[in-house]
Formats: sequence, C-alpha cells, structure tokens
Amino acid sequence: MIIRVDLGGCVKSLLLVAISLLAWSHPRVALAEPYLAIQQGYKCVQCHVNPTGGGLRNTFGLVFAENALPMTTLPAGSPVWLGEVVKDIVRIGGDLRAQYFDLETPHSRSHNGFQLEQLRLYGDLTVIPNLLGIYVDEQVAPGGATNMEAYARIGNQADWYIKAGQFYLPFGFRLQDQSAYVRQATQINMNQPDTGVEFGLERGQWSAELDVTNGFDASSKSAHYQVLGNVVHTQSSWRAGASAAFTQAPAGDRIMGGLFAGLRTGPVAWLAEVDLINQESSVAGVKNQTMIPALLEADWGFHRGNNLKLTYEYYDPDRRTPYNLQQRFSLVYELTPFPFLQFRAGLRRYDAVPQDHFDNSALGFAELHAFL
Repeated sequence: MIIRVDLGGCVKSLLLVAISLLAWSHPRVALAEPYLAIQQGYKCVQCHVNPTGGGLRNTFGLVFAENALPMTTLPAGSPVWLGEVVKDIVRIGGDLRAQYFDLETPHSRSHNGFQLEQLRLYGDLTVIPNLLGIYVDEQVAPGGATNMEAYARIGNQADWYIKAGQFYLPFGFRLQDQSAYVRQATQINMNQPDTGVEFGLERGQWSAELDVTNGFDASSKSAHYQVLGNVVHTQSSWRAGASAAFTQAPAGDRIMGGLFAGLRTGPVAWLAEVDLINQESSVAGVKNQTMIPALLEADWGFHRGNNLKLTYEYYDPDRRTPYNLQQRFSLVYELTPFPFLQFRAGLRRYDAVPQDHFDNSALGFAELHAFL
C-alpha cells in the first residue's frame, strides 16, 4: 500500500528518533527478508529451496517460521506444516500480499485504495535426491497466471548445482521491496526473471554463481546475451559480497558492478549495497549513461515478532547531468503475531528536484502477508 503525503520532515524526524533508540535496545529477534539471514548468520540456502534465496521455503525455513519468527507459537501438539505433499519428493508453498495504499504527489490528485499485490504458488519435485529436481514459481494473480521461475536443477543445492530454464538472477541483496533503487536501476529483481543457465557452488562460508542468460534491455525489450557473476562470504555476524554483469544488447551494451554487505550489531541488522552501472548507447551522438544506486537499511528486532525497518536510498540516474539526484526514506513496522501471517505498515518519502513532482511524493501503506 502506498501513501504519498508531504511527510518529509516528519519521516526524517521519526528516522532520527528510531535510530537513537537502537542504541538502547537489547533483545535479539530475527524476522523475514535478507536481514533474517544476517541476524542469524545463515546463507540463503539454509531456509530456501532456491540456493540464491526467495520463493519456496525448505523444512528448516518453515520450522523457523513456526517457532522463531512469530510472537506466539502454535500450541503443543498442533499439526506442523512442513510443505511436503509427498515426503522428500514433492514440496509446495505460496505467498499472498494484499495492501491498502495512499499515494500523494505534488500538484496531482491523490491515489488510494486496496490492491492485491501478488499471489504466488511454488512447487519443487525431487526426481533423484541430491541430483535432479524441477522447480516452479507461478504468479497466479493479479492479471492471470504468469510464470516467474521454471527450471531443472542438477546437483545438490547445498554443494554444487546447475540450473537450466527461467529464474531470478543473483545480484546484490534479494530484497522484498522490488521498487528499491538498487533493484530497479540494475533491472535485476523478482519481477524480471531471465532465461539461461546458472552454475552454483556452496563451499563452507562461500557462495558463488555464474550465469549465462538472454539478458534484458529495457529500451529495446531484447538482448543478445548476458553474463553475470556473484560471490558472497558469510560469517556468523557479517557477510560481504560482490556482483558483476555484462549485457550485450541492440540498444547498447550494459556493464554493472556492485558491492553489498551485512552486519549484525546486537538486535540490529544492517544492510548496505552500492552499484555502478554503465549503459552504452548505440545511437550516434548520444553519450553513455552512468548510474549509481545505493541502499542503507537498519532492521531492529526490538521484541519477538516485531521489527522496525529504516531505509535510506540514493540514486544518481546520470553522472553527467547535474541536479537529478533522487532520495527515498522509508519507515516500516512489521508484526508477525503467529506463524505464517505478517502485518506491515509504512511510510515512504521521495525527495528530488522540485520540478520532478512524482519523485517528491509520499506513500503510506498497510499490508497483509500470508505465507506457507
């Protein structure tokens, strides 16, 4: 849900107050998204069937969601959902997100209402244990069924594997918020899967992926090919990673590099990512474009089942053009009252040059997230 109101000063004040409170808190609670892995020292494959994270949860991820994530756990003796339709062979899951939003933009009418963000169903078929499997991520609504991921997997996700088919690319943090500048500017997010082959390796604290795919070019809606590499080193209280990609496309080649890191300090998980994108132009007389998106996020688990998310984002869409910087401030509260259900409410303030009305808007939202 989105509310855009002129709350710049209010949101910034709330951010300062909340950040000052971080220093005085001491409970340690881990919640969803990448900060969960950072607070617990986990790799993505610890909780997800997909080694690079997101989508279907494995047995460990579901047990964690039932027993460590919510304020209230299930009564003793209650049936336990582990996602297995046929033990060790067929696993299913899903995500539903619905919200109310209010978006306000200067010199424009406000927009508000209810919307179904997504209903996704996941399935995984183990044909040969630790050797061959088939994975599917299908967005059922809104707008009818759309396949997001569908690939065959060779090998063991916890050791080495090869994916072949359609899948999300590994680049930086796999954030829940697909509108984040780092996910929009790189065009690598969970709304834009790609088709090709991925080679993955899991060795101790290291995770690495090499992808060769069709690639995607926003201007021409086509590409010749893309090569992407991603590597992450994970420790119990911190992690650091680097990503790089080269895309050959008719509209001009695209080269990207990114650095990202996470750190746990008591009950707070910190995430940071900065990317450098060079978009070449195939049009005579049109110069190349250099973009820099960045993100800094703090997640404070101040009580079991409760999380406060504070995010600052920066985006320079073209280093050659002055006065075009964009910023975004977010304050989001997440409540997980019992297993498999979460409520989220937040404010986002966009800041840019005054004449750019849309990028000076304010968004408020309340969201229901059900998952299994």
